[in-house]
Amino acid sequence: MSALVVRAGRVAVRMERRAVVTAAALTVVACGLALLGLCQGATWYTPGEVLAALTGRGGGTLVITEWRMPRVCAALVFGAALGVAGAVFQNLTRNALGSPDIIGLDAGSYTGALAVITLVGGTSLQLALGSVAGGLAAAGVVYALSVKSGLSGMRLIVVGIAVNAMLTALNGWIVLRAELEVAIAATGWSAGSLNGLDWDEVALPFALIGVLLALLGVLSHAVHQAALGDELAVTSGVDLRRLRLLLVLVGVGCTAVVTSAAGPIVFVALAAPQIGRRLAGSAGVPFVPAALTGAVLLLAADLAAQTLLAPVALPVGVVTTAIGGAYLIWLLIKEAKKP
Repeated sequence: MSALVVRAGRVAVRMERRAVVTAAALTVVACGLALLGLCQGATWYTPGEVLAALTGRGGGTLVITEWRMPRVCAALVFGAALGVAGAVFQNLTRNALGSPDIIGLDAGSYTGALAVITLVGGTSLQLALGSVAGGLAAAGVVYALSVKSGLSGMRLIVVGIAVNAMLTALNGWIVLRAELEVAIAATGWSAGSLNGLDWDEVALPFALIGVLLALLGVLSHAVHQAALGDELAVTSGVDLRRLRLLLVLVGVGCTAVVTSAAGPIVFVALAAPQIGRRLAGSAGVPFVPAALTGAVLLLAADLAAQTLLAPVALPVGVVTTAIGGAYLIWLLIKEAKKP
């Protein structure tokens, strides 16, 4: 396969041509969907009116920049974060089913957030910290119960599904024991929704996701070395234990931050990395196509959620669950056929 080499001084980056074309195409699709998201709503604005409003020269500036744009940006950033989280765990487990929503990390993050909501009310920072703590605890339990097979194999997936089921039951019990107003809010939030998000609510999650993605960028060379095999990675100076710990922190962090802001949005982390891998024609699970595919998937699902029963806006998690359920069935059948 032909490759492109980008040089900046002494630094050279080799990129597969198909992966570059895929990334460019996904970026164009994401921009098109974002423009559509800014146009769509109770009042339809033409693309020209949207562009004028973004530059402060037209009407509807408040609606577009303060109401619609935070939601569109949240769909793009949260979708990219979930795509990266899925790619991290699928690379670690070397299994297409090894995503946060399957192995219980989504449910664990939700448990942590619920504990914060019911015990202390919860600011944005407290929700984020509670979600991260819950996700890390779930990851620790899953790893401890599947340690005989390390971070690979169907054992981890089965253990993760079992932990996910138990955490889901625990979450239901917490909601039932909570006060009525808290229980109603938590139940609605559990569907995963971008409805009503504003800049104040997404500023902290965006910053945290930016830090996590920057950390992943720093680790990208070591990740590439590890993908070539453990022995080669060790001989090239990669500390595999430290690398895997940092990757788990990135994956759990991305999942937990999204959960703290929008609730558990399932199946994007499962589907995006595999779709991105097939589009890019990569042997592994590349992070950039996974992130871009996640952004496109979540924004497309949110647009569908807004239009299916308009003027009633569905939680985006309802759409991703419906689509992801069919994808999961197909993936399970495919995995079962492997020798």
